Amino acid sequence: MSLCVCRVLRSSSVSNENGVFFWFNPMSTMSDYENFREKYTNAGRIGSILIDRFYDAVREVLQGRVSELSSILEIGVGEGFSTQRIRRMLPPKLHFEASEFRDDLAPLAQQRNPDVIVSQESIYALKRETCSFDLILCLEVLEHLEDPVAAMEELARVSRKYVIVSVPREPIWRMLNLMRGKYIGSLGNTPGHIQHWSARAFQKFSGTLFEVLDMRTPLPWTVLLLQKKT
Repeated sequence: MSLCVCRVLRSSSVSNENGVFFWFNPMSTMSDYENFREKYTNAGRIGSILIDRFYDAVREVLQGRVSELSSILEIGVGEGFSTQRIRRMLPPKLHFEASEFRDDLAPLAQQRNPDVIVSQESIYALKRETCSFDLILCLEVLEHLEDPVAAMEELARVSRKYVIVSVPREPIWRMLNLMRGKYIGSLGNTPGHIQHWSARAFQKFSGTLFEVLDMRTPLPWTVLLLQKKT
């Protein structure tokens, strides 16, 4: 789980025809990044339970298809904590690669996952052949992007068949932040989150390029298993 650097354009909140909600916080800066390390190293008891349930949901949608797969690519892995968990879900002989946009995080992900090839690349221009991976994982990335539509188009290009995506489920995500006294000034919005979807809106957004095969809603996320439209 990681982010791609986002440029704050203006202070507004609008939605487009795909159900994508754009939130630009006037107080945000390029240094306002979500602390991904703390999700895994300092989450606390309740946070750790939620993260475990999130990966249980990912495992459930993945296991139903794993027998069809020979290759998987995970996009936006940050320091590689998610990659460690995904690797444990997969058969040892299944080809698994990962990538991260930030050049300061990609080497950390590689160090944490020495048996996985980790590349530095942008989700908007993946250095991959068309239809080169059976399944692509993109977990907790789209909410950070200025142009999630272009990102999904690139995932559709590189995927041979399936994509698994996840985003925070709004407005529950922000409500939970407010309940624990976090990010009050931005109404519970986590730093770096500039796209916001409810579960239904995210289904609609994803359905423009993919068929939605399965949806899981582990609190407070939405996880979708998608198949390319033919």
